Amino acid sequence: MGMRNGTKIHSKPISKIYFIFILLLLIFTPRVDSSWWYIGALGARVICDNIPGLVNKQRQLCQKHPDLMQSIGEGAKEWIRECQHQFRHHRWNCSMLERDHTVFGRVMLQSSKEAAFMYAISSAGVVYAITRACSQGDLKMCSCDRHKRGQVKDESKWGTKFDWGGCSDNVNYGMKFAKAFIDAPENMVKDARALINLHNNRCGRMAVKRFMKLECKCHGVSGSCSVKTCWLAMSDFRRTGDYLREKYNAVVEVTMNQGGTGFMVADKNFKGSTKNELVYVEKSPDYCGMDLAAGYLGTAGRVCNKSSKDSDGCDAMCCGRGYDTMRIKRVTKCECKFKWCCAVECKDCEDMVDVHTCKPDKRRDRLDLT
Repeated sequence: MGMRNGTKIHSKPISKIYFIFILLLLIFTPRVDSSWWYIGALGARVICDNIPGLVNKQRQLCQKHPDLMQSIGEGAKEWIRECQHQFRHHRWNCSMLERDHTVFGRVMLQSSKEAAFMYAISSAGVVYAITRACSQGDLKMCSCDRHKRGQVKDESKWGTKFDWGGCSDNVNYGMKFAKAFIDAPENMVKDARALINLHNNRCGRMAVKRFMKLECKCHGVSGSCSVKTCWLAMSDFRRTGDYLREKYNAVVEVTMNQGGTGFMVADKNFKGSTKNELVYVEKSPDYCGMDLAAGYLGTAGRVCNKSSKDSDGCDAMCCGRGYDTMRIKRVTKCECKFKWCCAVECKDCEDMVDVHTCKPDKRRDRLDLT
């Protein structure tokens, strides 16, 4: 069905254990939105008919482009890592429930601030992965963007000129496919949550394009750069993550109109357009205690910073429950010296440090899975 790194995607038979695992998922997994995220866990064993929760449009795209599904899987892993990085010092830190194919559980059924960020960063991650695969020649249906031709003036380089060339990242193709695949479930329903999700999906896609950068190569005698060839390339995904995190910090609360065809800003002090802003309609929980039904793990056992007054501080992270302190031995590199030529030699230094972790919730954690 396709090749990736020299390996046929469906050439090997499915093991008996894997088949049973998929069967159990199909029997016991409820239908929820964004089940395509589970592709990242399946990896090279993607079987379109057995991915729970895909709508018909997504399943058709999966069957038509199995090699592209691998890129979507890579995109899922990328955005999950980025999400966990951005919220590593917060009560909600994008932790995944083990074997939960929805990745974040039913919290995705809420149109909260965190849901707004997740829809945006997941959409951006897929755009990024597909665009990268196109440029690397991993996909049959796309390649570099070679539409830019001729000589242009580079306003950022004091009016110098350059020739379009090289291999520009085909971000437009990545955005087009990501839109078709990711927006498919939301396009099937006409309700407030779907409208919010579509809006945040778009913000994520546009964030990748926003940070396209000009890369150039000089040609000429002795590096004179008499001729310069340039192309457009994506910036590191961390830049997109940082940008969307800033949008999360300024996320806009909205309310739906009576017809359910649009939304209005709830904050009367907000001025401007919501076109490029993340939006939400439901308040977030406090994320203090474990709630498996909602899909978050709480803060019991989380490491906190005793001296910080921010979200990573023990007061905020532990929700007033207090914290335990444990002294551990830490080994670090020290007394480093440069040795000719060309190495750096260091000693291993040991010291004792205090590690603070949040106490368990004395209340009964909410474990109801119904």
